[in-house]
Amino acid sequence: MDTSGTQPAEQEFSTKGAYVTGDEYTRDTNYIETRITRGGEDGYPVEAGRYRLVVARACPWAHRSTIVRRLLGLEDAISIGVCGPTHDVRSWTFDLDPDGRDPVLGIERLQEAFFKRTPDYPRGITVPAIVDVPSGAVVTNNFPQITLDFSTEWTEFHREGAPDLYPEALREEMAVVNKRIFTEVNNGVYRCGFAGSQESYNAAYERLFIALDWLEERLATQRYLMGDAITEADVRLFTTLVRFDAVYHGHFKCNRNKLIEMPVLWAYARDLFQTPGFGDTVNFQQIKDHYYIVHTDLNPTQIVPLGPDTSGWSTAHGRQSLGGSPFGAGTAPTRPVDA
Repeated sequence: MDTSGTQPAEQEFSTKGAYVTGDEYTRDTNYIETRITRGGEDGYPVEAGRYRLVVARACPWAHRSTIVRRLLGLEDAISIGVCGPTHDVRSWTFDLDPDGRDPVLGIERLQEAFFKRTPDYPRGITVPAIVDVPSGAVVTNNFPQITLDFSTEWTEFHREGAPDLYPEALREEMAVVNKRIFTEVNNGVYRCGFAGSQESYNAAYERLFIALDWLEERLATQRYLMGDAITEADVRLFTTLVRFDAVYHGHFKCNRNKLIEMPVLWAYARDLFQTPGFGDTVNFQQIKDHYYIVHTDLNPTQIVPLGPDTSGWSTAHGRQSLGGSPFGAGTAPTRPVDA
């Protein structure tokens, strides 16, 4: 569901200076680390229909979970609630729903579910978050672990033909690749955008494009990050690449070049975009609305750009010549996208 870039003037979407808070941007990575596992060791066993995944189409960290849920076919096991692209100083909100409330949880703000778990929860109210529907309390917002657990703990509910996104034989190498992608690319664009000084921005810019050049070289001779089939690593990189030209190039000043000017990465990103589960979970308007409206310290006018033209995402990419198959021995999801 697309939303327009206009918002009521009286509604406060961020506090001035809230995102640029120091010389060098440092992400708070302290999340609720409770896990949902087959054995229920943390008190939350895998159980179809019990949990609700709360996301926002705008957020790259939440986007990972929507892609993996769709690729693995977990729609019937884990329901999904979708917040709007803009949030106020308190919380993500369910303003896309007709009455402004999530139809399953019955709440207006994701904050309410965090407070049910921990009254006056002191940290950021982040997506993705998994909520225990019977209690209405958040179980976890630990986004890196959520998708890994979808792959390893929820296998009983995977669709027939679901791909193996976390192959055991590749996990050691994938951990190294994922770490570099997170620190240098996923978080690297934020380090540029929220830099508080010229020096920290310059350093962040150099680190980001060194990593992008490394990826350009790595993907020149293999179709996907870990070889011949998509894995968790590709999901993690895609959510940054698909936002690059629309947001990060201009809004975050990551402007040595656009994604469309990096031949290998641009072809790789189009290959993924055209793969079921990836492009069909992208909403460019909500992505732009979030960044350009919420970050008022970077964009005080809250004007949302009309571009860039996104038609190029559907053009031929030619990556089939490298061999491989996106789903390996599995098959593509055929179920229509929900929510």
